[in-house]
Amino acid sequence: MINQIIFLYLVIVISSVFHEYAHGLMAYHLGDPTAKNEGRLTLNPLVHMDLFGTVILPLFLLFTGGIFIGYAKPVPYNPKNLTDKKYGSLKVGAAGPLSNLAIALIFGLFIRFFSGVGAVSAALPPSFFSFVAIIAAINIALALFNLIPFPPLDGSKVFADLFPRAWSKVMDLGIWGLALALLVAFLALPTLVDLIFRLITGRPLAF
Repeated sequence: MINQIIFLYLVIVISSVFHEYAHGLMAYHLGDPTAKNEGRLTLNPLVHMDLFGTVILPLFLLFTGGIFIGYAKPVPYNPKNLTDKKYGSLKVGAAGPLSNLAIALIFGLFIRFFSGVGAVSAALPPSFFSFVAIIAAINIALALFNLIPFPPLDGSKVFADLFPRAWSKVMDLGIWGLALALLVAFLALPTLVDLIFRLITGRPLAF
């Protein structure tokens, strides 16, 4: 049980590191060196971890309630430096969730094409594909959660660029926006994660 929790925690942290790195890399690609100048354009987990949000809070919740709520340090960027003034923030915001979807695709397609193949299954431990499924599912969940269009989530940046007139109404929600995001996550995410997992792997999500 403890080993499973630690594995789950490590997958979430590492996936979040790729998520934050993707933000910085996209901003750098669009002409903003802020993340690089501050030493955040790296895959080193220690640089992105927040003591409370990445260590204390998620580990406490995982060991006491079996749920994960946490956060990493946001990668800084300056939208004024972006060469794409119209959709630059959208691209930076979308880069994180897209990196998680890419990870989910890689591991999910591995399940689709190699799970059940005699030679591959015989060479791997019985639990191997369960661990691969966890990695894929977590990254799908991270991508979907961060695309919810309420601040401070990445989806808010995407929403702001696509629907600028409606953006002010979203901003008026304040702290209630985050509360709504959590409500949407708890109500809709499990079904959506299972649906996308099925589309990628060709099988239901079951560990």
